[in-house]
Amino acid sequence: MNGDWLIRGRDGRLSVYLPTDDGVLCRAELGPGGPWESPRRVGGDQKLRPGPAVGQGADAYAHLAAWRPTRAGEAGLVHSTHFRPRLAALDWISIGHPNQAGDRTGTPAVAVDAQGRAHVFVRNRGGGVSMRGQKEAGGWGPWRDLKGRDVQEDLAAVTGESGLVELYAAVPGAILYWRQEKPGAVPVLQEAMETPVRPGTLRALATSAEHTTLFYGDDSGDLCAWRPGTKPVALLTSAGPGPVSAIRCELDGHDCTLLAQRSASGRTAFAAYPTEDESAGAWWTESGPRLPADAAVALAKDEQDRVVAASLSPSAGQLLLTRRKDEPGLALSAWEAV
Repeated sequence: MNGDWLIRGRDGRLSVYLPTDDGVLCRAELGPGGPWESPRRVGGDQKLRPGPAVGQGADAYAHLAAWRPTRAGEAGLVHSTHFRPRLAALDWISIGHPNQAGDRTGTPAVAVDAQGRAHVFVRNRGGGVSMRGQKEAGGWGPWRDLKGRDVQEDLAAVTGESGLVELYAAVPGAILYWRQEKPGAVPVLQEAMETPVRPGTLRALATSAEHTTLFYGDDSGDLCAWRPGTKPVALLTSAGPGPVSAIRCELDGHDCTLLAQRSASGRTAFAAYPTEDESAGAWWTESGPRLPADAAVALAKDEQDRVVAASLSPSAGQLLLTRRKDEPGLALSAWEAV
């Protein structure tokens, strides 16, 4: 999944979205702290292409986007809304193709603005970015060409604390950054920052009322943090090759950013530092069992605002979960299979 696949729903229950070869499954807590229900298919029986995306709004509703095959050699994007984890998600509805017709062009990304409107971004056939957003009165606006060139497959969409939608994309030797200038507006390309980026490592997080922070891996193996309008900072050496998961949480009375990543050893690595104070430094601490190479790691907070970490391995069909203990620091409970 492109986006936060471990989320807390409107009813306080945690849920996870599990991509399969031809669809998306959802599992949700039956009560605080579990147990968990069996997997349910999202959006009906339509067959999907791999690489779905998920985004969540301030109302805690989840919005999903994915490609589905339409005819031989062609595909179109579809969208579904999931209001509460234990309710069935809405059926997939077609939102079309950024070039009107053709095959899959890239992995979608989803962000939801302060008004609860989903914005679906995807690379288009020309190598730029296109977006389609929901209208306040219902329905969808037209596809918008946001420009760009040689955009890589994965995009990172995020909603700032202002409620405005932002987007990051990697191109050879640089990162592109788009932002809405007012609610409901089409995001505008604001900045192109020269930096080497490893493909598939972008992760964006709202870190203050003014800023979002992009985390990405560079060619030297460092994990970097960048806020538009500033220079990127090498935070620490990447624990592993994939993207990080990131969340803001309170640790010992301080507003901190917590990062998690599957490490090179195969375990889950955690690092925390004071939010937007990269100069304070951070270091990795590994936890849990060794995970398969395709395992992804995610972070969320439960209804008691405790940090929850999850790892998911599609090949092993294994979902593991741990929660922060009521102790100083980041003490975690034993990892358990769900």
